[in-house]
Amino acid sequence: MSFEITKDYLDHIHHLVTENKNSELLKLLEEVHYADITEIIEELPIEDGLYIIKLLDSDKTSDVIAELDEDTRESILKGLSSKEIAEEIDELDTDDAADIIAELPEGQKEEVISHIEDVEHAKDIVELLRYDEDTAGGLMAKELVKVNENWNVLTCVKEMRAQAEQVTRVHSIYVVDDDNKLKGRLSLKDLLTTSTRTAIKDVYIRKVDSVNVNDKAEDVARIMQKYDLEAIPVVDEIGHLVGRITIDDIIDVIREEAEKDYQLAAGISQDVEADDTIWELTKARLPWLILALLGGFISVSILGSFSVAMNNYKELFFFTPLIAAMAGNVGVQSSAIVVQGLANNSLKGSLLSRLLKEVSLSLLNGLTLAILLMSIGLYFLGFNYKIGITVAISLISVIIIASIIGTFVPIILDKRGIDPALATGPFITTSNDIFGILIYFTIAKLILGF
Repeated sequence: MSFEITKDYLDHIHHLVTENKNSELLKLLEEVHYADITEIIEELPIEDGLYIIKLLDSDKTSDVIAELDEDTRESILKGLSSKEIAEEIDELDTDDAADIIAELPEGQKEEVISHIEDVEHAKDIVELLRYDEDTAGGLMAKELVKVNENWNVLTCVKEMRAQAEQVTRVHSIYVVDDDNKLKGRLSLKDLLTTSTRTAIKDVYIRKVDSVNVNDKAEDVARIMQKYDLEAIPVVDEIGHLVGRITIDDIIDVIREEAEKDYQLAAGISQDVEADDTIWELTKARLPWLILALLGGFISVSILGSFSVAMNNYKELFFFTPLIAAMAGNVGVQSSAIVVQGLANNSLKGSLLSRLLKEVSLSLLNGLTLAILLMSIGLYFLGFNYKIGITVAISLISVIIIASIIGTFVPIILDKRGIDPALATGPFITTSNDIFGILIYFTIAKLILGF
């Protein structure tokens, strides 16, 4: 059953904080999960959140700080001294600790690291800070359980007990050689059912999936998703085992990528949130709105060049929004499917087969919609049959062209290293609007002869 945070509950906590009733506040939050405390702090004024952080033990608040949204965490950290931040960092796994320190001002990073009591922990954090945050090295944690292939089972168990004290959750047992090169993984079942004198090299599993420190975060997510892994080891350029990445970090990567793609599809060029400043939101939205405006001007120019046609055949004007809308909708549908396929690495077959499939699908959809359109236009609205044929042929042509554009633009963008999600937003909609209107009036000119 989920923990419910009501307004009365928050008001009660605020009252306890205001009245400095520490014992009551500690008792109230004693059994509350750190994820729920995170949510409580995000709902309270910053002053109250900071009070709670300083009141509770670091073994609980360290996880809270790691889970807070960036803006709230930034405000909380500003209220803590470098020594207090270091105390929180001491309780965190190295990957979370490095993420928090990376957000601090440059001058404060070294000061916080200098206050970390565990020297080895501090060294590991400094090493992680060298990696780009969007790589496997930037995602990994140094905490893991590893055994030497030359140990026997008895030695292995003793060493694992000592290592496990530093690891929050043991997902896998990795096997290395004397040079710390990753050799494989050890099954817990094999460890429990094998004689204590047996050498690890005789029982470990030699096949193990791993990633390089410089691999992109998206590639790591794809591998872990494909093979349904809870954790994956990370090696350096010469195969040394340097860390591991767990599924919770990958979920964050997948969520961030999904949010970024959704914003690109909506025509937002930067990573923004609803409570960002007006200036930040404007910078993110305005570029694509300007593009849409320019596309509108082009559409108006095309319409202007066919003014004679609209004077002679006024019915053409009424179908212009329909043609433009269908072009945009079909383009977005096609591009969305391709972008999803590229993201999941499930886009199979040659470009030619993709083209033939898309044209066939578009032709079927176009014919169906054209028949519906002609039926409504001719029999219910009483339009001239030439107008009906013109609009029907234009609709089929526009749907085919829009689907081809929607299919191949994201593929081309992906091959050029540009996020293909860009193709599901205003870019594809605006371009297809323009092509749709141009095709519509060109076909009308050919059939109606103006």
